[in-house]
Amino acid sequence: MSVATPLRAVLPPASARDPFFDNAKFLAITLVVSGHLIEDLRDVPAAHAAYFFVYTFHMPLFIVLSGYLSRNFTFSSGKARKLISTLAVPYVIFELIYSLPRLILYGKLDISLLDPYYLTWFLMSLFLWRLSTPVWQQLRWPLVIAVGLSLLSGMSRLPDELSMNRTLGLLPFYVLGLMLRPEHFEWLRRRWVRVAGAVTLAAGAVLAFAIHTSVKTEWIRWRHANDVIGVDDLTGSLIRLGMLAAGALLVAAFLAITPSRRTWYSGLGMATMYAYLLHGLVVKVAERFYGDWSQTLPGVVAVALFGVGLAALLCTAPVRRVTRWAVEPSMSWAFTRLRRPA
Repeated sequence: MSVATPLRAVLPPASARDPFFDNAKFLAITLVVSGHLIEDLRDVPAAHAAYFFVYTFHMPLFIVLSGYLSRNFTFSSGKARKLISTLAVPYVIFELIYSLPRLILYGKLDISLLDPYYLTWFLMSLFLWRLSTPVWQQLRWPLVIAVGLSLLSGMSRLPDELSMNRTLGLLPFYVLGLMLRPEHFEWLRRRWVRVAGAVTLAAGAVLAFAIHTSVKTEWIRWRHANDVIGVDDLTGSLIRLGMLAAGALLVAAFLAITPSRRTWYSGLGMATMYAYLLHGLVVKVAERFYGDWSQTLPGVVAVALFGVGLAALLCTAPVRRVTRWAVEPSMSWAFTRLRRPA
């Protein structure tokens, strides 16, 4: 889902960590993994509705947490190096890794580091959002400006380079995270808010099942301009504003029902960047084995449950040890020594 990302936060030692955020990250990454696994099963109405519902808020959730955990970002040398080693270098590595299946299966090697492929768009966008952090912290109405930029981005066919549509379209969620304070999360833990959160998520799921066939899924992907989706700019702006509001509401509801105590998966929530970056490889392989059995409601449920198990597995210590070179590469050799202040 380092302070550079909600999926891997640089926080105090485990004993001092607030398990609430680790719980939220793990629960969210299970939605991401399961959502990607059922993406090719959307001919089943329940799968299409679940996909629509989850995609309305699962990446906004990560982005909000990203902004919250990035509040202290500066251009100091230490944090700049962390930005490079936790986002820029893994981005390059996984751009290359995800190009290998296309090379093996189709004999096509197509690499463009400025045009993110598949899951890597999030690393690119997060890199750019974090660089902009000091700017947003100087503005008087940052969220209003971010929403305005999001709506304006839908009025133009922005280039695919730097994942511009998603970077600008989802920007308000990052800025919202920057504006949050610990007391806001404490408020979400009140009993009546938790109950309201559960009701809101249930109502959102029911609504998603009711309207999923009449709303184009491109609205939840934030990839294209209004005219590409087939609407004028006024209609598109109103829909985008509604999607921003719905995403923020569902993020708050999800966080409200997230356990604040330490759970069996709290430790896994400390390493969800591994699940995020690695699960795409499994998804690409699994999709080739889908058959008639998967095009049924029991099949969709089985695939979704497999996603939960896969997310947990990819966060475990053995997987981390084997893949740390790609997800958390050691880059100390590439930097000069940090100078201690006099």
